[in-house]
Amino acid sequence: MDLPRPRRITDVDALKALAHPLRVSLLNHLVAVGARTASECAEAVGSTASNCSWHLRQLAKSGFVERVEAGDGRERPWRATSVGYDIGGFDEDPEVRAHQDALIALQLNEDNRLAQRFLDRQHELPREWLEASGLHGYTVNVTAEELTGLLGMIDDILRPYLVPVREDVPEGAVPAHVGIRAFPR
Repeated sequence: MDLPRPRRITDVDALKALAHPLRVSLLNHLVAVGARTASECAEAVGSTASNCSWHLRQLAKSGFVERVEAGDGRERPWRATSVGYDIGGFDEDPEVRAHQDALIALQLNEDNRLAQRFLDRQHELPREWLEASGLHGYTVNVTAEELTGLLGMIDDILRPYLVPVREDVPEGAVPAHVGIRAFPR
């Protein structure tokens, strides 16, 4: 089965559109849980509905999110237009690279925010979810080619479970954050 890939972003204007902590949080939230209203997003990312609505409109201008029809005629939800995004490698163009670096920093902050939120709310989770959760760090001895292959294998394992992709979601399933960082130590 050929599963959808994340949107590859190399355009400076698109990189600039994402270069805001709230926009990164909003886009990651919509990718993780599917279509949501600005009010629902605000609760999840710790902002106001009006602020989220403004930033969602900015993301829409660059094609990262779009409106979807609401069945009940109330506030129309937003959804991500792809299964995620990939800001590419470390570009040689200094302007592109500066924006990539800024987005990497924002993504690291978002990963840390999610981990802290998990720690702060762990007492609310059922025991089975606490036991299934993990914060692991590994040091592997690899060549650049092997690391590329390893990350590809991990992506192949995770891709069928992505929220926007998975159709056979079992009862009791919830979105879970999996963050992977790989770089020479």
